[in-house]
Amino acid sequence: MLQPAPNTASARAADLFRRHGGIMRMADILRGGITRNTLYSMRDSGLVVQMARGLYRLAEMAPLSQSDLVTVAAKVPHAVIYLVSALSFHEMTTQIPHEVWIAIPRNSEPPRLDFPPIRVSRLTDVAFKTGIEKHAVDGKMVSVYSREKTLADCFGRRNEVGLDVAIEGLKFYMAQGNVKVDLIMEYASKLRVAKTMRPFLEALL
Repeated sequence: MLQPAPNTASARAADLFRRHGGIMRMADILRGGITRNTLYSMRDSGLVVQMARGLYRLAEMAPLSQSDLVTVAAKVPHAVIYLVSALSFHEMTTQIPHEVWIAIPRNSEPPRLDFPPIRVSRLTDVAFKTGIEKHAVDGKMVSVYSREKTLADCFGRRNEVGLDVAIEGLKFYMAQGNVKVDLIMEYASKLRVAKTMRPFLEALL
């Protein structure tokens, strides 16, 4: 792996990247005092890798295990991993998402990403803020809805994700243990899907 010489602009930039977990947006890089020329020089020499437009990763980092989630978290920091992507994160589905499903506040501007492909849902204030967890993924904090909130979301959006996917998620949840029926029903009530979910929950208890 190439290493920048000490006390050079590239070395200072590499230190800045390390202090930010190895991944930075262009705007944050520039605010950190690193010029575009230095960044592009590092990219061309292989010291940094461009993950998406305006997003860069220090090449010395270990390979990312979930690069799509990390990219979305870095580019759209107010988004929350949602529905099928949240099921996949929590290992509650056999589905393989071909796009990253995210939720944003209803009045937010839609994010624009060249890659990875995303599917965006705008949620009401209550639906958006309920059940958010923070998880460290490849050194980056990623917002993901909890297992219980994800189940309520999937039953609420069953016409979008498929009822079979929602039921499969519930079965995986039960098999994983640490079942919190009261919490599921609390979220289901907030999302107005309690009547829909209750029979399925009762059948599996």
